[in-house]
Order: sequence, then structure tokens, then C-alpha cells
Amino acid sequence: MKSLKLLHFIFLLGIGLVASSCTEEFEEINTDPNNPVTIAPTLLLPNAIQVSVDRYWGHSNRYQRLNIDAAMCWIQHLARNIYINAEGDTYEIPITVSSGTWDNLYNSSLINLESILQLAGPGGDFENRNFEGVALTMKAFTFSYLTDVFGPVPYSEALRGTADESINSPKYDSMEEIYMGLMADLRLANEKLVVGGPAIEGDIMFEGDVLRWKKFANSLRLKLANRQAAKKPDESRAIMQEILGDPGQYPVFTGNEDFAQLRHVNVIGSRNQMFDVFSTRSDWNISSTLINKLLELDDERIRVYALPLANGTYAGLPNGLTDAAASTISASTIGQKFLDPEAPSILMTYSELLFILAEAAYDGDIQGDHLELLQNAINASFQQHGLNMPSDYMSRLGLIDKETIMTQKWIALFGQGIEAWTEYRRTGFPVMPAPHPGSIFVNNGVLPTRIEYPPSEYSLNMSNLEGGIQLLNGGDNMRTRLWWAE
Repeated sequence: MKSLKLLHFIFLLGIGLVASSCTEEFEEINTDPNNPVTIAPTLLLPNAIQVSVDRYWGHSNRYQRLNIDAAMCWIQHLARNIYINAEGDTYEIPITVSSGTWDNLYNSSLINLESILQLAGPGGDFENRNFEGVALTMKAFTFSYLTDVFGPVPYSEALRGTADESINSPKYDSMEEIYMGLMADLRLANEKLVVGGPAIEGDIMFEGDVLRWKKFANSLRLKLANRQAAKKPDESRAIMQEILGDPGQYPVFTGNEDFAQLRHVNVIGSRNQMFDVFSTRSDWNISSTLINKLLELDDERIRVYALPLANGTYAGLPNGLTDAAASTISASTIGQKFLDPEAPSILMTYSELLFILAEAAYDGDIQGDHLELLQNAINASFQQHGLNMPSDYMSRLGLIDKETIMTQKWIALFGQGIEAWTEYRRTGFPVMPAPHPGSIFVNNGVLPTRIEYPPSEYSLNMSNLEGGIQLLNGGDNMRTRLWWAE
């Protein structure tokens, strides 16, 4: 009897082992290598970077180009010669510009950057502190872009739709709170990024160069500190002093060879988006405001920013004209450099950093000679475009004050219309000329101070949106001034 029981036990054990083996083989066989359960940061990072850059620099989708169709016209780098009423130049934009910016940055960039932080963080499937640092830096850049464009936005509760305690209707945070969080993240990013540490694959920005990511993180932190300096002077000065007082711990951009830009290749989907727009359409000219300033200063950058007319001269188009009036004026179009499919998309330059330091020195927020910093900033802008700054250029500027610094920064930021627009909204400089007699502007004639929230927030997150509008201290329109406005 005992022998029969033993045989029965061995039989059942054998069945169990076979079943277990079959189950393991079944699971292995039914794991689809083309649809992995977990996606590595290496695969998530390129798209996250690309989306943030395209939505900042330029996008080929019509009615979704905030930089090209709106900001570069509002800040009078460009002017429209057709479809003027419909696409930005008269201070009116289609709602798809708002939706395209909001939806893509949240759903295609930020959500991937958040996934990278979870996967690469302690205990994650792909622990890598350098991936964490990169994701924190790009997340800070992208959120700063969102809040500088819209004002209060979902931040602290955003990107938590798949968390253990999911939040599908996130609250809106004030710009002050968001800036505080972004600068903390950038400080953490600098700590996470270790030169000689684990490799970063999929880095289409700096090709895995960790030092350049550290420089970008610290330079961006300086920019945000300077941007809020009028509202939080003590905190901003402390951040600037921390970074500038220890360049070994907090390296920043040191030349045009290491600023933040995304290089492109001449392949559809990977080209410079400005090329895709300007090489196929002739709807834009260079604004007369920019052309006239460059001619006044005899500034050679005009040869980079604009193409000459047939007679070799340069002329601009006034902003806000009707289509009929604009069609009668011969004006320069955008320069050849921006028609190159491999031209880089720029996020932040060495020149911009020096302008930030020049302003901070002028305001007394950091130690330094604002005149020397301004000269270095202008020189870096010339060199960025392969030009030499004339030896007498500074003497052409007259009295150097904050308006001079910000006007020169406006010139140097050509192409970065969103950045130039933000600095104008913050400081009021440069002072724009009186509108052309034939110009017609909507928005009560006010150069837009922000863009409106997308319709999706009204339909899907209304209760929290109402709180965001209250934080604006003004209506959800394009005339409400944002928190950092001086």
C-alpha cells in the first residue's frame, strides 16, 4: 500500500513539474519581443527631446506653429504678407496653436520624461543617474516653456494618470510654485549628472556628453532665477551666487561650441522644422522693425537673418497690414541659414547666457561689469553666425541702460521668437515703434501677453481650470500679464 501511495505522489509531482515547465515555456513563447512590457529610457528619450524642441523652435504643422506663426510676428522679427488676419500677425491665432502646444508637450514629451525618471530612478528597471539628470533637465525646460506661455498650469499633480494613486484631473499650480519646483529639479539634475558615470544612449541632443547636460541644467537655472528676480530677489540672488561662485560644481556654457541645440539631418522627420516651413511657403518677410534697427546700427547680422532684394538692399515689411497692402511692398525674406535642412534648432545659446548675466549685473543681482558682459554677449552672437563683431560696435549703442541690453538681446534671439517674446513681456523691451497707419490689430491692440488655455481643459478639467484662471489674476485671454512681468 505504501508503495502505491509513493508511486501516486511521484506521478503527481511529475505532472506538476511538467505543468510548471510548460507554463514557463508558454509564457516565454507568448512574450512578444516587438511589444515589450517595459520600454527602455533609450527608446523614450529621443522622441521626448524632439517634441519639446519642435514645439519650441518651429513645427511643420500649419496652425500649430507657436514660434513661427505667432511669437516671431508678435515680437516683430517676422511679418506676414498673406493670411495676416488668420495666422498671428494681427495678434490673433487659431485655437489649434494652443491645443497643439499643450497636448504635445504633455502627452508626447513630459509623459515620456516622467517615465524615464521612474525607469532610471532607484529601484527602477534601468537604474541610471545620468538618465535621471537628463530627464530632469528636459522636464524643467519643457515645463518652463508651458508656464511662460500659458501662466499657471498643472504641475505637481500632472503626469500621474498611471500612478498607483492616479490623478486624471490635476490641479493648477501658480507660476511661483512651478518656478520653485523647476529650479529645485535643475539643482538635483546637476547632482545626478556625473561625468564618467553610466552612459546615456538615445541622447540626440548632446550625444551622451554629460558635461554639456550639466552646463545646460545650470545655465537654464540661471535663466529662470533671473526671470523671477524682480518678484523674488533674495532667492534669485542666492541661486545665482551659488552657481557662479562654484563653477567646478556648477559648470555653465563657456562658448558657442557647447550651448543647447538640436542638430538635424536632411531626412524627412529629422530636418530642421523651419526649413520645412520656409522652403515650401513664402508667407513671411522680415519685419521692418528688425530691419530698421539692424540698418541703424550697420549690423552685419542682417546678412544672416535676411536675404537682400534684387538690388542688393534690405527692406522690411510692417506688421499687421492687410493682405492687399502687404502685397504691394517688396521686403526681404528669411536668410539662407534658416533654409538649411540641417541647421540646428536652438534652445539656449551662450550669447543668451551672457545677456542674462549682463542684465543681472546691471540690476545689481550679481557682481560684474555689465558693460563687459554686454560686449561679450554681442560678440558671442556675432561669432555664433560666423561673423566678427566690429571694434566700434559698442560706441554705436549710445547710453547703455537696461533697454539697450534687452534690445541687443532681442536682436540676438532671432529665431527664438518665443524667448524674445517672453523677455518683452517680462521687461517691456525693446520699445516697439508706433504701428504702421495701415496696420489692423485685434486683442484690443495689445501685443499678446500669453495664449489661452486649450478647449480640452474646459471640457475635461473645468473645476481645476477655474482655479488656474483665479491664479492668473485676470481672465483667460491674451491680455493678462503673467507673474514675472516687471
